[in-house]
Amino acid sequence: MLRRNLMQGAAALGAASALPRFAIAQPASARVLRFIPQSDIGVLDPIFTTAYVTRNHGLMVWDTLYGVDNQFRAQPQMVAGHKVEDDGKRWTLTLRDGLKWHDGTPVLARDCVASIKRWQKRDPMGQELASRTDELTAPDDKTIVFRLNKPFNLLPDALGKLGSPCPFMMPERIANTDAFAQISDYVGSGPFKFNNTESVRGSRFIYDRFEGYVPREGTTSWTAGPKIVNFDRAEWRVTPDGATAAAALQANEADWWENPPNDLLPPLKRDRNIAVEADPVGLLGFGRFNHLQAPFNNPKLRHALMGAITQADFMTAAFGTEAGAWADKIGFFAPHTPFASDAGMAALTTPRDLEKVKREVAASGYKGEKVVLLGATDFPIINALCLVADDVFKKVGLNVEYVASDWGTVVQRRTSKEPTEKGGWSIFFTYWSGLDVLNPAVNNTVRGNGDAGWIGWANSPALEAQRSAWFDAPDLAAQQAIARRQQEIAFDEAPTLPLGQGIPNTAFRRALTGMQYGPAIMQWGVKRG
Repeated sequence: MLRRNLMQGAAALGAASALPRFAIAQPASARVLRFIPQSDIGVLDPIFTTAYVTRNHGLMVWDTLYGVDNQFRAQPQMVAGHKVEDDGKRWTLTLRDGLKWHDGTPVLARDCVASIKRWQKRDPMGQELASRTDELTAPDDKTIVFRLNKPFNLLPDALGKLGSPCPFMMPERIANTDAFAQISDYVGSGPFKFNNTESVRGSRFIYDRFEGYVPREGTTSWTAGPKIVNFDRAEWRVTPDGATAAAALQANEADWWENPPNDLLPPLKRDRNIAVEADPVGLLGFGRFNHLQAPFNNPKLRHALMGAITQADFMTAAFGTEAGAWADKIGFFAPHTPFASDAGMAALTTPRDLEKVKREVAASGYKGEKVVLLGATDFPIINALCLVADDVFKKVGLNVEYVASDWGTVVQRRTSKEPTEKGGWSIFFTYWSGLDVLNPAVNNTVRGNGDAGWIGWANSPALEAQRSAWFDAPDLAAQQAIARRQQEIAFDEAPTLPLGQGIPNTAFRRALTGMQYGPAIMQWGVKRG
């Protein structure tokens, strides 16, 4: 009932010929890359939101001081290198030559200092770095100096992180924008310039090659190494209807479709002109509660709902029945990584009993308050989670109001801290890349830092204490023990609902070469063969 089956998907492709021609129908051009993103870009500020479509937009326009390669190693990107002194408490970073903003002015160290400070207010790893920093300065135009109160060996990893929000460098005038307000000026120093004049919100986003970009030396690997752009222009066309997007890709009216739903993959895989590749790190699904407003400011109610979660139902709805398309019995950390464990997993693996959960919901003190569930109808794998949750929540006695909209609208509305009757919300559903839930340093789903934290604003001194201890742990074994305890607390306090791991795919015309398969969209190095 909740997902299109393969036959329906095939029928939809057949029916697509009756639909209006794809919005960007045009002959293949060696100079234009035609791309279908996962959704509309509701927010254009990549520091303001954690939405991946905004992060991917950010990677086009802005650059970072360090990059990360496909072995998850931090590598110098905007910096030529760094020097560490004073027993690890003084880091001196030097910008490389030739860096320019899109308006032609040089990138200066003070721009980077302002950018780092703004990012630190929104990012969990940045916040930890800030707490260990006594002074961050730019003594000259090329030099950035961190004076720390205790060593922080992960500084390059923090300043090169690929997870949202990335520490993008912006001109000082833009970076001075309040971190909790959105920027309106999109000048960066990355390999593409955002063409705001020709872009139309909800329809198309245009990026022009930045002729003044100076790639660094080395080998391209994810966001590390040279970012060589082989197109004059990239056109991102928002296409909510999957059948229309699939037909456009097959008809050579689009070059690349970011995330086709699994039920539309079989005909794409049969097309000899199309390649389908899986995400190497996968996506972990989560339901995120609003901890500021009733009813989910009640920890007993949040905990009771853990018993209603059958991860296989959510993942089947989102990713289908094909073997290897998803995994369940997944906690708060990415599976098959050093910090994944079975700690507290009984909350998900004991037999499901919705009648028992219904009694626990009533016993929690829930009094029928409205639950505003934000749905994203244009984002199939998120929409599937929303539909399953809507059904389950109603069965256990919640008074659910399902608010269906596009993902861009969800991204905007979920920032509201108002009560539901004033345009607020109760729960939304999303995914985090495995890269973003690898360990306690980056995992927002197990943070408890209140207003300074991820949307939902969970407040948990117990979770924060474990995270702080993790940074100071003497070895991997000690870190793993702390991560286990943090997961146990998370299952008890339920800041977020873990829903399993899905393996999304991307599809593109085989004429494209130089593609990188990673946890983000990277359009440098790509050519048309």
